[in-house]
Amino acid sequence: MKTIHDILKLGDPRLYEVCEPVLESELQQVPIWTQQLHEAMEDIRRVYGFGRGVAAPQLGIMKRMFYLNLDRPYIILNPELKNLSEDQFELWDDCMSFPNLLVRVKRHQSLTLEYWDENWEPQSWKVYGAISELIQHEYDHLDGVLCTMRAIDDKSFRWKE
Repeated sequence: MKTIHDILKLGDPRLYEVCEPVLESELQQVPIWTQQLHEAMEDIRRVYGFGRGVAAPQLGIMKRMFYLNLDRPYIILNPELKNLSEDQFELWDDCMSFPNLLVRVKRHQSLTLEYWDENWEPQSWKVYGAISELIQHEYDHLDGVLCTMRAIDDKSFRWKE
């Protein structure tokens, strides 16, 4: 079982690596990876009270995959972000890899997410606001980008209370 202790922490060099695509031949691994991501996210929720998504590289699975648990679970394989809005908004972002730190960032208000699901079916999802921000955050992990690297300025950091 994966727990909060399995999540890579800020400074781990693997968090800065670009992930490899999930191959169709690896589909048998996807349920295993999904279960691991789900377990780790549930443990974060239990301990820290937040968590809507987690990216595979945060558990050292260096694949272009993330898992969201919103109104239902979403398994996102090989995502691409399209139609990023010009309109952006600012928010205090948090991350399971540094759960006590908030970072002020800018994100696109809306986008279209194109991806493969766990059945290797192509999907397209137009998202706005909080879900758009979440997807951008998780997508960044796949490219080795942390929200600390997207901070608006050098004063855009604060500890959670």
